[in-house]
Amino acid sequence: MADAKPRLVILGSGPAGLTAALYASRANLEPLVIEGVEPGGQLTITTDVENYPGFEHGVQGPEMMEIFRRQAARFGTRFETGHASEARLGRRPFELVVDGKVVTADALIISTGATAKLMGIESEKRLMGYGVSACATCDGAFFKDKQAVVVGGGDTAMEEATFLTRFCTKVTIIHRRHQLRASKIMQERARKNPKIAFIWDSVIEEIHGEQKTGVSGVTLKNLKSGANSEFRTDAVFVAIGHQPNTAIFKGQLAMDELGYLQVRAGSTCTSVDGVFAAGDVADRVYRQAVTAAGTGCMAALDAERWLEAQHGN
Repeated sequence: MADAKPRLVILGSGPAGLTAALYASRANLEPLVIEGVEPGGQLTITTDVENYPGFEHGVQGPEMMEIFRRQAARFGTRFETGHASEARLGRRPFELVVDGKVVTADALIISTGATAKLMGIESEKRLMGYGVSACATCDGAFFKDKQAVVVGGGDTAMEEATFLTRFCTKVTIIHRRHQLRASKIMQERARKNPKIAFIWDSVIEEIHGEQKTGVSGVTLKNLKSGANSEFRTDAVFVAIGHQPNTAIFKGQLAMDELGYLQVRAGSTCTSVDGVFAAGDVADRVYRQAVTAAGTGCMAALDAERWLEAQHGN
């Protein structure tokens, strides 16, 4: 890997990174994709994907990412599995330290995504994609005429709960405090919705269910009394925020207060010339596979034009 001197390196192999690779490889840039420790991104832990265009009957998340990968490889994309621990963007060419080795790049596309913050219990991990989700927009329609719980107290939780009422008969918000952190308008919207209920001062201790049959309920712990209780539900949506995977770029690239990369309006250009950002790493609003793929396309086109302007064909 140390000897590789690609013109374009793409960090991340989710929908954004692989779409960028497809476009860049078809432009004969022979991009190198650093796949990261979770090749395929968050879709590899997703079961049915029914809202991505082109898959009429839906597709399994891991299968879709494998299709993306094969398509990019077909046109000459190279892949390396590894973890980028350091980025040196103050020198030309750029340098990335990947599993202890240095990879250089004339241009860089960052598509490292954002990781959903989770509760950290074993049953949450075991049932992720089988009744546990971190995305109501992605999975809400699977729970039509069923009951769901949403964990969280911020704007994201209120948005997820409100969205779920389009499908679910009842949505219960579980919050560890007695006051919401959400903005007043989002609180009002949730409180006025007749399908939304609240359980205060409580956390989920355990999620019950099996992968074959889905979620059947949760064990709740009241943080004031210490008492445990059982609560029946068909789904658990965790909405306690996302963490953009941008730690190695702190102090080098412009970010917002949450750590999302900032890009120039109408482009994928970051604050460093020749560095581009695509997908959830720069998107705190939509966080969908199709929007990530769209910005991956944009980043590849931006990088191609930048390389041509800088270095010619």
